[in-house]
Amino acid sequence: MKILLAGGAGYIGSHTAVELIAENHEVVIVDNFSNSKEIVIDRISEVSGRAGTLYKADIRDTAALSDICGKENIDAVIHFAGLKAVDESVADPLTYYDTNLSSSISLCQVMIEHGIRHLVFSSSATVYGEPERIPLDENCRAVYATNPYGRTKIFIEQILRDVHAANPHMNMALLRYFNPAGAHPSARMGEDPTGVPSNLVPFLTQVAIGKHPELVIHGNDYDTRDGTCIRDYIHVQDLARGHVAAVNKLSSDCGLLTYNLGTGRGQSVSEVVSAFERSTNQYLNKRIGPRREGDVPVSYTDGSSTGKRRWASRTSAGMHGTGNRRIRTVTSKCSDSQPIKAPPRRYPFARHLLPFLRQEPASALHGSWCLTPGHRCRAVQFSPVPR
Repeated sequence: MKILLAGGAGYIGSHTAVELIAENHEVVIVDNFSNSKEIVIDRISEVSGRAGTLYKADIRDTAALSDICGKENIDAVIHFAGLKAVDESVADPLTYYDTNLSSSISLCQVMIEHGIRHLVFSSSATVYGEPERIPLDENCRAVYATNPYGRTKIFIEQILRDVHAANPHMNMALLRYFNPAGAHPSARMGEDPTGVPSNLVPFLTQVAIGKHPELVIHGNDYDTRDGTCIRDYIHVQDLARGHVAAVNKLSSDCGLLTYNLGTGRGQSVSEVVSAFERSTNQYLNKRIGPRREGDVPVSYTDGSSTGKRRWASRTSAGMHGTGNRRIRTVTSKCSDSQPIKAPPRRYPFARHLLPFLRQEPASALHGSWCLTPGHRCRAVQFSPVPR
């Protein structure tokens, strides 16, 4: 299939491009590079051994996007494009509503114009807002997000449901994912946002290399086991493979589906920071700051429902059937309780990559340093599904 990646040069989009190419899909990336770097396109080619097609464009430019789709004969679209920082959305909600909603509407208009039937949407667990129950499953209420960013995801999901109702021949997967972390094992791709990172793991890495003087932990008075927020950290490669599985599922004319993408385990901010320090053998300068507006105390997906289905990188085992079923990743502890055919891959620990990152500026590396697949520590375990 020829797949258009809207926002495909970003953190999740670039890793998904690599996984799609590995599955012999053709990749067309459309990105305006507002929060990514053009060098990542070279890194995708370097890591995958095959280049995709790049168009530097804003998908809100409906005419430009239509021209691209007219040239490329697109079979499916994965929609990553949009702004995504919670605190920034609180400070500047109109920009978030304008950017995220208008880009999605433009994309749908062009898809309908060119008869493109398959769409995977990069949604977020922020749609659940203050959780009605923990762990979260896809049937939980998803209408009361606590910040404008989350509300844009809710609105877009509803727009897509309405578009699907009017165009029932279309197939859509709404992927609500939790907290992506990690990097490609080559250390040539990772998370390197422009400006100050809003996510924990990239901020940790930038503090570790001296780009920022300290880490601010936003609140330690939540009703959690250590007072800091608890999140579900899914490895970016597992997340990317989830998108591949979703694309494969849509080709079976499944209609509109919703999936949570997470590990089913919650880790606190303090646990992640401690794990980072142990793995790098480096103490980080840090302090406790005020709570961040829009944050919820606890958020992680249900890791036990639907018979503990799992998916692997070259299959769509986790996407069998219809309805709201989630895609799960395999952590080492999950593997202990549920055997798999091959052991998780091992990649260099964080401390092996830190000296390499210091040899090049972060802007040249696209954030190449991060917790890599197979990282092992007591508190946080990121492990991709084995190939």
